[in-house]
Amino acid sequence: MVKLRLQRVGAHKKPFYRVVVADARSPRDGRFLEIIGTYQPLNKDNQIKVDEEKALQWLNQGAQPTDTVKSLFTKLGLNAKFNAKK
Repeated sequence: MVKLRLQRVGAHKKPFYRVVVADARSPRDGRFLEIIGTYQPLNKDNQIKVDEEKALQWLNQGAQPTDTVKSLFTKLGLNAKFNAKK
């Protein structure tokens, strides 16, 4: 099973995450298939950058987002776009 999830790459107490497509069996910061975006929770506006085309492509192929990624996609409006295309 393929999942869309966060991979932490930030320093101690300065989190920075990549939104990645990874096999569900691989570790959190381990092997991944593709990077589709970034997330910086410490910025005032919680800066989220995601390649919408790649995200929708992976969702159409059956990739399951984690709860956190699903909430980020909701903030960006990607869940609404995905459900509209169904």
